[in-house]
Amino acid sequence: MAPIGIGLSVPSAIHIDAPILPSSFDTVSIPPDTSSVPLSDYLTDDTLSFSQSVKDTLPIVFTLEIPLCTRLVPKRDRQYLYLLPTAMESGLSSLGSSLLVPCVQELVKEPVTAVPHRYLRPEQDPPVLSNTTDSMPHVPIIDLYCLLSADFTHSELEKLHHACQEWGFFQLINHGVSSSLVEKVKAETQEFFNLPIDEKKKFWQKPGEVEGFGQAFVVSEEQKLDWGDLFFMSTLPTHFRKPHLFPKLPLPFRDTLEIYVVEMRNLALTMLSFMEKALKIEVNEMRELFEQGLQGMRMNYYPPCPQPEQVIGQTPHSDSVGLTILLQVNEVEGLQIRKDGMWIPITPLPNAFIVNIGDILEIFSNGIYKSIEHRAVVNSVKERLSIATFHSPQMDAEIGPVPSLITPEFPALFRRVGVADYFKKFFSRALDGKSYLEVLRIDGKEEGQNI
Repeated sequence: MAPIGIGLSVPSAIHIDAPILPSSFDTVSIPPDTSSVPLSDYLTDDTLSFSQSVKDTLPIVFTLEIPLCTRLVPKRDRQYLYLLPTAMESGLSSLGSSLLVPCVQELVKEPVTAVPHRYLRPEQDPPVLSNTTDSMPHVPIIDLYCLLSADFTHSELEKLHHACQEWGFFQLINHGVSSSLVEKVKAETQEFFNLPIDEKKKFWQKPGEVEGFGQAFVVSEEQKLDWGDLFFMSTLPTHFRKPHLFPKLPLPFRDTLEIYVVEMRNLALTMLSFMEKALKIEVNEMRELFEQGLQGMRMNYYPPCPQPEQVIGQTPHSDSVGLTILLQVNEVEGLQIRKDGMWIPITPLPNAFIVNIGDILEIFSNGIYKSIEHRAVVNSVKERLSIATFHSPQMDAEIGPVPSLITPEFPALFRRVGVADYFKKFFSRALDGKSYLEVLRIDGKEEGQNI
């Protein structure tokens, strides 16, 4: 059973008489290859309505396909209308799932002297260690004020280009996001994770979904688990939000995040514009695909562990999205990136965001910009919290190298794939470094398959 419209659940492919049609819908959607007329043609004061003759003669067919656009279709040749699930039921959750797992934050509330077997991951590589801060490799620092300044934009643009090519990560300072807003987000995120377990269960992952409290990419009961909890939800467009998640967040947290997610989207679009300049591609050749694109938010909670060297906070991976903006909630380090075969810790700067290139931007840039493997490690003393916002193209877009970056000397390195198909495959896999991106390479191991 799947919820359709407002308060009505029906199995797929059942014929229902028109008179019991819900009186109002948030959106009504159909596959893009179906001939259609605007939904507005059937709306009066936001109420979906038909003439009496239509109600008397046409049954309604509800289907459960993934919708990509908002339309209502009168299939007069078959004598029925197609109505599909609302867009709220068609966000990222419909593209994959994760098995339900225990809450690590609750696990450590009781004295834990030994790590449960399913969390043991002793095979992890150690990070690069140095006796001096000066000899440690540092992630580049990009100053948005300089990018926006006529006096410094050229030199800062070169730094940005180098950071995206060689590191895939950078810390962004002078980003223009209000410090008071950032501090509110930090404080209220901490309060959210400190809610009683009974309150948090209202936001628990549901079977077959990836959104809510839990862990992601758990595809088998034997799979090793991360030493951490997450809360993931779709944030933009607003009609992709699950009704029991973002709209039900406690106040003032919900209102704070409403402002924050818009700030993050605007910041991501600004950085994408500068990346277009650095790549010397046409204006909006990349950015326009993100303007009405997908945004998701992942809040991470990594409790202290009695054997931190035996576990991993988050499995090594590259981000599947276009661009990630990370906010460190407290001052505890834990993020590490793989560069030149070594794991390098990132020390977050005060009042900075950590920005990283995702797989989609590596594809768009035809391999010029790199999505870098990273992981989260934990310690034995203090919890670590962070908030990542992920930015991707709109669901009906296509992912592939930007045409102006493809030449006879530099042919396309990646196959083209629709965004919906791309994420459906991604969410169905366990995290494994950059393995999913390699599948999309033209010389990849699954070349020619329908990804």
